[in-house]
Amino acid sequence: MNTTVHRPADRTRTPRNRSWRVVDIVVAAVLAAVCAVVFWAWSNLLYPGVAAASVAYPPSVGLIAGGWLVAGVLGGLVIRKPGAALFVELLAAVIEGFLGTHFGWTVVISGLVQGIGAELVFAAVRYRRYNALVAAAAGAVSGIFLGVSENLLYNYEWALSHQVVYVVLAALSGAVLAGLLMWAATKALARTGVLDGLASGRAARR
Repeated sequence: MNTTVHRPADRTRTPRNRSWRVVDIVVAAVLAAVCAVVFWAWSNLLYPGVAAASVAYPPSVGLIAGGWLVAGVLGGLVIRKPGAALFVELLAAVIEGFLGTHFGWTVVISGLVQGIGAELVFAAVRYRRYNALVAAAAGAVSGIFLGVSENLLYNYEWALSHQVVYVVLAALSGAVLAGLLMWAATKALARTGVLDGLASGRAARR
């Protein structure tokens, strides 16, 4: 008697072909350029108003931190190759620097740190799982890296309690805005067929 149990394929898994192709590089660059515009708008249009409104409780600005983390998580979810999250987040930060922001070229340091945070999560699951939980974790860890680095660079005069709250809010914002929202965006893009040439598109078809 055949007792083999046939389980449905895990559509969140990706094959182990981890080498980058030209199409991966091109798509990663396009994603970075689009996200750079989002970063620029977040920094120059949204942040000043939110910062002014949060004067009474400065750590609350962490609620919008996820907007600066979308590139890394999106890159990891779409490209699904080692280094994708870091590459897209860092390149987006570099492009934002060229577009101009009152944060100056420190955005490149931020992009590097935040990209590493997201990359570590995808590496932890060996670049094989890309479900909502992994996306949320990537956004949250990237948010933690953002919060800790900014506390060291900019918020060192805050009370420790304020710094802890800022990190927690940045992690929550990262989990929702960069994690779950980008996971939903990737699923929506895959359904249109525009990702068919990528690992994420092939995984969606399976």
